[in-house]
Amino acid sequence: MQAVASTYMNGNLSRLERKIPIPDYTLGEELLNAITHGLGGALGIAGLVLMLVKGYSGGSTLSIVSAWVFGVSLVILYTMSCLYHALKPGDAKRVMRIFDHCTIFLLIAGSYTPFTLISLKGRVGWSLFGVIWGMAVLGIVFNAIDMERFTKLSMVCYLTMGWAILFAFKPLLSVIPHNAFLLLLIGGISYTVGAVIFGIGSKVKYMHSLWHLFVMAGSILHFFCIYYYVIR
Repeated sequence: MQAVASTYMNGNLSRLERKIPIPDYTLGEELLNAITHGLGGALGIAGLVLMLVKGYSGGSTLSIVSAWVFGVSLVILYTMSCLYHALKPGDAKRVMRIFDHCTIFLLIAGSYTPFTLISLKGRVGWSLFGVIWGMAVLGIVFNAIDMERFTKLSMVCYLTMGWAILFAFKPLLSVIPHNAFLLLLIGGISYTVGAVIFGIGSKVKYMHSLWHLFVMAGSILHFFCIYYYVIR
């Protein structure tokens, strides 16, 4: 009986290993990966607190909701990423890799929420809100089913979701200052450059950590945009 159970467990483990391979980063790379996004998590908590203070100090209900959604999505993404990179290779790390990738969809949708609910509002805002969150849910489901199989599809979804704001370019530009739009645009470019770097991250040493820095830069720029120009 024990032999059968052992064989069954080993079979499951081999399937898990095949389904969720772990990139072959060095200890130094993983340490830097964990530190960078650990810092991102701390900054995310600080950003969440600042947005909530501003939202609860006279902001609308939608401002408070948007602050929670965007802030929590920041904290979750950076915390999950930090934990994933901090874990030793094994089943737990493989499972955390799925969560790590799923939270990217969460952050993109969370970043859209203040712009769609506060700035755009109306038919355009709510339509874009629904489309983005719908794509986020689908992306999370596909990653949970088979992350490796849908890797390319996920990358297409990341970029499509990220730049879908261009469909609301004119109405958005009419309701936020040019400085706000500039922060939003540069933040999007930072994320996009990071996505390119991510593509070569496993081939060049410490490139994945550089991707982390570009992601953090994008988040910081979007935070300043949302904090100073959107939440009110």
